[in-house]
Amino acid sequence: MDTNKEWYKGLLLDRVVENLKRRGFDAFWCKTKEEAKSKLLDIIPATAKIGIGGSVTIRELGIIDELIERGNTVIHHWKPGLPSEEDFQIRREEMTSDVFLSSTNALTVDGIIVNTDGVGNRVAGMIFGPRRVILVVGINKIVKDIDDAIWRIKNVATPMNAYRLGLNTPCAKLGYCMNCTSNVSICRVTTIIEYKPSRTDFTVVLVGEELGY
Repeated sequence: MDTNKEWYKGLLLDRVVENLKRRGFDAFWCKTKEEAKSKLLDIIPATAKIGIGGSVTIRELGIIDELIERGNTVIHHWKPGLPSEEDFQIRREEMTSDVFLSSTNALTVDGIIVNTDGVGNRVAGMIFGPRRVILVVGINKIVKDIDDAIWRIKNVATPMNAYRLGLNTPCAKLGYCMNCTSNVSICRVTTIIEYKPSRTDFTVVLVGEELGY
């Protein structure tokens, strides 16, 4: 373990947590994804219905199976071969869950949450619908400001997600944004959450490791 890196990470995460709290969010940080998963299992009631927004981060935590095994109802649309209408209904059901569990594409140092979606269900669930929103955010997603957040989304997160989904977009081939107008583009809805939505309990869990795209 490099103590210099750990020192820097701690200061950065403390700063972001402080700024998130200033904006009305509940926020804390964990050193590792294992610690984050343990905290989530503590704060999510075993009786809660959980909606999972499309998130590589949440799947990297390995928490979904544990939630199901302990008795939580877990609603998630990432299931191979789902018919279009069933996929649509599951996405809607996720947004009326007790707890909506997802991540963000980018988070500024001063606590602003920035996302771009293709369908829009993930960003909609962050804003209104679920009784509680919990975002898990790897340290790799922290950026300087909104401009850097948009750059990260277009040139880091979206190319990897487009490649993962097997989409025929320029970024899935080149690895960076070409501002395309492809009919399969996943850059369709961009949201900037500056303060906690007034009717939603909202927790941001930062992790001192890389998670997701």
